[in-house]
Amino acid sequence: MAVDRDTTLAWMTSFAASMEEHREELVQLDTAIGDGDHGTNMNRGMQKAVAQLAAAEQADTGAVLKTVAMALISTVGGAAGPLYGTLFLQLGTVLAGLQEVDLPSYAAAWRRALEGVQARGKAQAQDKTMVDALIPAVAALEAATDLEDGIRAAAEAAHQGALATTPLVARKGRASYLGERSAGHQDPGATSTYYLFKSAAETFAH
Repeated sequence: MAVDRDTTLAWMTSFAASMEEHREELVQLDTAIGDGDHGTNMNRGMQKAVAQLAAAEQADTGAVLKTVAMALISTVGGAAGPLYGTLFLQLGTVLAGLQEVDLPSYAAAWRRALEGVQARGKAQAQDKTMVDALIPAVAALEAATDLEDGIRAAAEAAHQGALATTPLVARKGRASYLGERSAGHQDPGATSTYYLFKSAAETFAH
């Protein structure tokens, strides 16, 4: 199994399908504690990304991820566009020029992506944001000894991280305006981040 341009294209196609499939779920999660548009925005952004990927040839893994970043930044409103845009841009920057990506390079790219998202959104662990899924997922990748196992472990860690946002009181973003009333709801950004890793695990397992 290798992370290369073609598998990364397949991953982005899979993530776009996941955002379409889970759009309503993400809308409902976001309606409880946010603007209610996370699912709609992510679905629209990833459909645009897939269309742009199909319209032009990408040279390598990094180019695929940068194309997705620019599509999301230009089409996704609210915080999700800049944050996901930053995530894919940082991933793409670290992996630029690599035809085939090994585990250390992949883990390093995700570490840079996490740092970029945190710098942009100023979120820490337990602030009830996508960072709560990203932090454990990146740690799982860094602890792995095998790329495929690492991506699977990252997906499971992201899932647990997303579930763990439910009892938290939001300290960042629109949800933070609700104060204590934000507790009891799973964070939509952490949930879509889980689906990003889940689609990676499913793609790279084939």
